[in-house]
Amino acid sequence: MPRRNKSRPTLATVAAELGVSRTTVSNAYNHPEQLSPVLRRKILAKARALGYPGPNPAARSLRTRRTGAIGVVLTEHLTYAFEDDASVDFLAGVAEATSGTQTSLTLIPVGPDATSPTAPVAAAVVDGFIVYSVAHNDPYLKAALARGLPVVICGQPRAVPGADFVGLDEREAIKPAARALLARGHRSIGVLAIRLLSRPTTGPVDAAALKAAALHIQRDRILGILDECQDAGIDPSTVPVVTTHINDPANARRAAEQLLTQHPEITAVACTTDSMALGVLDYASARGIRIPEDLSVTGFDGVGRALAEGLTTIIQPNVRKGQVAAALLDAAVSAQLAGTPREKSRVILPTEFHPGRTVAAAR
Repeated sequence: MPRRNKSRPTLATVAAELGVSRTTVSNAYNHPEQLSPVLRRKILAKARALGYPGPNPAARSLRTRRTGAIGVVLTEHLTYAFEDDASVDFLAGVAEATSGTQTSLTLIPVGPDATSPTAPVAAAVVDGFIVYSVAHNDPYLKAALARGLPVVICGQPRAVPGADFVGLDEREAIKPAARALLARGHRSIGVLAIRLLSRPTTGPVDAAALKAAALHIQRDRILGILDECQDAGIDPSTVPVVTTHINDPANARRAAEQLLTQHPEITAVACTTDSMALGVLDYASARGIRIPEDLSVTGFDGVGRALAEGLTTIIQPNVRKGQVAAALLDAAVSAQLAGTPREKSRVILPTEFHPGRTVAAAR
């Protein structure tokens, strides 16, 4: 006769073998801080010896009504999360805030050109969403809100009913970089930015396109630069602005080439991201353009490579932004599960001007 399979060990099996409560065994996995290191090691060793793999995640989810996962919606290709320094820092902040909480991150990349379907968001098994920098009419943001789960928006859009927000005062934050250029006598200034619209748009931007921008972060940073130019007596309509839809090194270099080729009179480039500024530095290096002797450059973000290369930039707290977003989401999830009313939070973080070495007197 076939041999009957031995029943699978359970948490109760381990507890009975050790003569402790099931709660104590559960704490060894879920709340180790509540046990002495010696007792926890003893429980885990006995569990291994019995072949007990640990608490069943599905059962835990049913019991606590939490999946133990948060979704981070990125409207970029997945590689962006690992290649863009600002995004890497943000995700590091989210991960740091959830460290030790047994909460996992589910990255939901939908790509800059994706419009449908919204299934990746609609089907995600998560307790809530962090939506990272999307347009106000973004279908994936709408899909996240439609789930009825807590949502924290990072960066943009602002003032979405039912969602917490963490971000910057973008228009004011970039002004010190523009002032640094104007203070050194620059009057022929160009602007480089990443996309303003959800649909693919690359190239020069006029006032009408700026007004119609669906992505307010880039719009507000451009407007902050133009505000300072106007205060210095420069007609904002004479300041050339070029955008690129895809934010990667190759497109940043192409945008720099387009701006500087079409406007050779430019003595300074104010960039709305460090990634764009680094594209200018790379293009200038390849063409023998000296920085800052021939061309001054400023950025925005304060990422590692930019600081290492001495870029004059605005440092924003990307890691802190991720930490705050995760903390807000955890508070929202806990309040929802407890049925406790909670006011939505709006957190505006400070920035810092970094003088760097890429601004000199106008030639």
